[in-house]
Amino acid sequence: MKQVAIALFLGLIIFSCKEQKVQELDQTPNWTQDESINMNSTFAEEEDQEIENFLKHRPDWKMTKTGTGLRYFIYAKSGNMDTARVGDQVLVEFSIELLDGTVCYTSEENGPEGFIVEKADIESGLHEGVQKMCTGDKAKFILPSHMAHGLIGDEDKIPPLSAVIYDIHLLEIAHQEN
Repeated sequence: MKQVAIALFLGLIIFSCKEQKVQELDQTPNWTQDESINMNSTFAEEEDQEIENFLKHRPDWKMTKTGTGLRYFIYAKSGNMDTARVGDQVLVEFSIELLDGTVCYTSEENGPEGFIVEKADIESGLHEGVQKMCTGDKAKFILPSHMAHGLIGDEDKIPPLSAVIYDIHLLEIAHQEN
């Protein structure tokens, strides 16, 4: 009789545990849009602080921060007044690196690259930054992850959620005909 009582007791415990697990699996997380916004804001603030800490160690980088979060400084001015505008074809030499100094890409590998300002499928920060340059200028841009490769990175050399540094030389601007 004692053995039957113990078996019934153990059966109840096992059954109640399984029932609880089934109930837990049926529950969907209650994740709101506000929680997503708060999480993104927190991440953006942390990344912004990481960039600021990076820049504290480079006082010679006289960066200007735009409303979008792009940081840039033109360290070699050509004296040319020919600026890039939306729709212009530009040709650039560049290197891209992470804040830890890892070089990801450079135009030395495949030569200069061209793109149409605000019309090409490339980093939004690059579009914004190149419009602040004149032909012949050299600049450094720091693109926060939301202006670079975002949540998943480039699935090659740039990790997810990574700010990137562009060292860029604007070689040519071919203006769009109106």
